[in-house]
Amino acid sequence: MTDESKLIKKAQKGDTAAFEKIITEYQNVVYSIAYRYAENPEDAADMSQEVFLKMFRNINTFQFKSKLSTWIYRVAANTCIDLVKKSNRDKNTYSIDEGYENSDGDTKYTEIADDSSQPETVLEDSEVKDAINLAISELNEDYRTVIILRDIQGLSYDEISEIVGCSVGTVKSRISRGRKNLREILLTDRELFEKYYV
Repeated sequence: MTDESKLIKKAQKGDTAAFEKIITEYQNVVYSIAYRYAENPEDAADMSQEVFLKMFRNINTFQFKSKLSTWIYRVAANTCIDLVKKSNRDKNTYSIDEGYENSDGDTKYTEIADDSSQPETVLEDSEVKDAINLAISELNEDYRTVIILRDIQGLSYDEISEIVGCSVGTVKSRISRGRKNLREILLTDRELFEKYYV
C-alpha cells in the first residue's frame, strides 16, 4: 500500500491531520482550477474552500479505482461549474434597453459602468496570461474544463477522459474546438490579440 493510500484511508476514518496533508498537497492545483472559473482571486479562494468542503464530505466515496489526483480534479471541476451556474442563476437579469420606473414614477435607464479592466493576478504577473485567462473564461463549460485540465494543468488525454466522463476522442475533439474558439475570442478582441501575439 502506497503512502498516499494510507493517507486516504486515515482521512476516510476521520483523521483530520491526514486530510489536511491532502489539502496541503493539492491546494495550489485546486486554486489554479478555481481561478480559471472565478476570474478573480477572492472568488477563487471561496471556490477552493467549497471544493475542499466537498472533498471532506465525500472522501469516503473514493474507492481507489483511480488516482487521488484524478478524483480531486473531478471534484474541483464539477464544484466550480456548479458554483458558476448558481452564480449566474442568482443574478437578477433585465434588459438595459428598457427603462424602469422609479418610486417617483419617472422612467430611468440603467447605465453600466465599464469594469473591463483585468483583476490583479495572483498566480501569474503576465499580461499574456491575463489575456488568455480572460479568453478562457468566455469559453463554454465543456471547452473551458478540458482546456484548463490539458493546457494549464498538463493532464493526459486519458486522465481528462476519466475526470470528465467521456471518451478520449471526445476529449481531443473538445480540446481542438476549445483552442479554435480561444483563437477566435483573441482575434475578436484586438487588445487581447495584441497582448497574446505581439
